[in-house]
Amino acid sequence: MSRCDSHVHIIGPTERYPQLANRSGVMGVADVAALKAHGAPHGISRFVVVQPSFYGTDNSMLLDALAPLGMNGRGVAVVGANGAPEHVLAGWAERGVCGLRINVYSPIGAPRSLPATFTIMADIARPLGWHVEVIAALPQIAEHADLFAAADVPVVIDHYGVYGDARPDSRNGRRLLELMTASNVWMKLSAPYRVSSNPLDTKPNRAWLTALIEAAPERCVWGSDWPHTPAHESTEPAYRPIDYAALVKDFLGALDGELRDAVMQHNPARLYGFPGA
Repeated sequence: MSRCDSHVHIIGPTERYPQLANRSGVMGVADVAALKAHGAPHGISRFVVVQPSFYGTDNSMLLDALAPLGMNGRGVAVVGANGAPEHVLAGWAERGVCGLRINVYSPIGAPRSLPATFTIMADIARPLGWHVEVIAALPQIAEHADLFAAADVPVVIDHYGVYGDARPDSRNGRRLLELMTASNVWMKLSAPYRVSSNPLDTKPNRAWLTALIEAAPERCVWGSDWPHTPAHESTEPAYRPIDYAALVKDFLGALDGELRDAVMQHNPARLYGFPGA
């Protein structure tokens, strides 16, 4: 079974895939061919393409990126509060979309109310058998943990729960770990640099990694966050100079063989419905 990178972004040329104007700059092209080349040396051939904030609700690039990935690709799209027509959503599902993303972490297009938006997205996702992916800072996740745990759709939390400087034994940390025991909640162990004082960090925080995997070893997946978009406060529209190989090596080095197979292969196969799940 192939390994899976459960969190990547594909960025196209701006003349075909325009980016939202209310950002600090235009991000450069990051295509499927380059992504495959990064993954191949590590046995990674399955990829989950996630809609970035700067494309808003225009999922054209995401849908076009899924075509060359075929059965090895899945997508997580973004829709507005009014959703999308049923036939459009059905067409997306046929092309590999299997989830909807809520982004309250990025300043671009963040919804005013996480609970209201989550309820809307869950209602859209439910009949399609999709999940709802949430990227939010730890205090917001902790505040709404009961909502996520009670949902009748799978809920996927991005980037270690964006815990900031909190510890696993902090109040919010304990709330997140409690949430992870809910059978519908999954965690992306992705982008260690987004939860580190080092903006180029490739090594997972051992305390958090251990705590999250102990809470839900069968519901953790790994993601690279390629091509590593800059921090929100950055004024330079340049990708972080992160070494994909280092990300993989440092993550695998923190786990034993059985856990590696679970997080990199078996868990994402079940969550995203890859063949052989």
